Amino acid sequence: MPTTQFIRLPPEPDVADQFDPYREALVMEFNTIWPAEYENLSAAEKAKLEEKLHADAKACSQLEYIRTHTGFCRQITATPADVQRVGG
Repeated sequence: MPTTQFIRLPPEPDVADQFDPYREALVMEFNTIWPAEYENLSAAEKAKLEEKLHADAKACSQLEYIRTHTGFCRQITATPADVQRVGG
């Protein structure tokens, strides 16, 4: 009877959590995570802030690139410092 061998593969490398020009060129989607402290903002206010955050993604403190089938999704978690920086 044949024996089964299991090979442990190395973990996939983490996607950088800092601005990455290579991945930026492949961003096809974007997403913003709004912590509970921003639940009182209207959808219009969030949309304006979101646009400014993603326009200056390099300056955001919590940036993540998520691999998708078409490229990458840039995900920014809105922090108080970032919101204040873009004029919130």
